[in-house]
Amino acid sequence: MICARMLAIVAAGVMASASASAAPKVVVSIKPIASLVEGVMAGVGTPGVIVGSGQSLHTFSMRPSDAKALNDAEVVFWVGEGLETFLAKPLLALSGRATIIELSQTPGLTLLPGREGGVWEEHDEDHDAPGVDHDHQLDGHVWLDPANAKAIVRAVQVALSQADSTNAPAYAANAKAVIARIEALDAELRATLDPVKHQPFVVFHDGYQYFEKHYGLNAAGSITVNPDRMPGAKRVGEIKDKIKSLKAACVFAEPQFEPKLVQTLVEGSDANTGTLDPEASTLRAGADLYFELMRGLAANLKACFTGS
Repeated sequence: MICARMLAIVAAGVMASASASAAPKVVVSIKPIASLVEGVMAGVGTPGVIVGSGQSLHTFSMRPSDAKALNDAEVVFWVGEGLETFLAKPLLALSGRATIIELSQTPGLTLLPGREGGVWEEHDEDHDAPGVDHDHQLDGHVWLDPANAKAIVRAVQVALSQADSTNAPAYAANAKAVIARIEALDAELRATLDPVKHQPFVVFHDGYQYFEKHYGLNAAGSITVNPDRMPGAKRVGEIKDKIKSLKAACVFAEPQFEPKLVQTLVEGSDANTGTLDPEASTLRAGADLYFELMRGLAANLKACFTGS
C-alpha cells in the first residue's frame, strides 16, 4: 500500500510538472490585466508583466529584459495602442511569431473616449453605451469597470485555451472562479460607495471614468489631461474655481506624481486630499492584485469623503 501511495504521489507530481511545462509563455503589459490573466492560469503557469511595481505606465520605456520577454512570448495580452503606446512597434515586429491579444477589441467590452479639458460638465457625460467615438482617443483604463474585467477574463480564457488546449479545462474552471470573485467584489464595492457617490471630487488625471460610471460617482474634473505634462496656469485656475464652486469634497493625487500641485489646488477651499492609484503601481503583482486595487480605490474615496 505504501508503495502504491508513493507511486501515486510521484505520478501526480510528474503530471503537474508536465502540465506546468506545457503552459505557454505568456506576457502581459500591465499589472491589473496580468492579475486577471494569472487568475485564469492558476495551477498551470504564471504570466510575465512588462510594467512592474513602482513604474508609471505614462513614463515607461522598454528595457532589454522587457524586449527579451516579448521575443520569447507565445501569447501577449495588452489593452491597445491608446494606452501602452510603447508596445505598438515591438508588437508589430513580433506579429506572426506570437498570439497577440488586443483586449480593447474584446467583444462586449464597454469603451469610453478620453474626456477633453480639465473640467467636465454634465453635457460631456454622454458616453455610456458600448463602443467608442474614434474621433477621440480611447480611455484605456478598461479594467476599472468590473463588467469589463469579466469580459476580459472570458477573452483570456478563450485565447489561452486555443493556444494550449491541453489545459483548456483548467482555464475554464479558473475563469469561472475569477468571474465569481469579481461579481462578489462588485457587490461589496457598490455597498461601500453608495453612501458617498454624490460627493463631487477632482482626480489627478482622467483615468477613472470606467469606475465612476459603473458606480455612479460624481467626478467633476481632472488636474491634468496628460500625466506627462503638468497643467498650465489657466487650467490650474479653472480647477481651483471648480473646486470652490462645487464645494468639492476631495482632490486626489497619484503616488507616482508630484503631490504639491494638489495642495496648491485645495488652498482656500474645504476640500480634503487623498491618493488614488488606478494602475496599481504600488501593489505587488499577483492574482489578488486586481481585487486589492479595486478595494483600495473604493476605500480611499470613502475615507477622503468622510474625513476618516
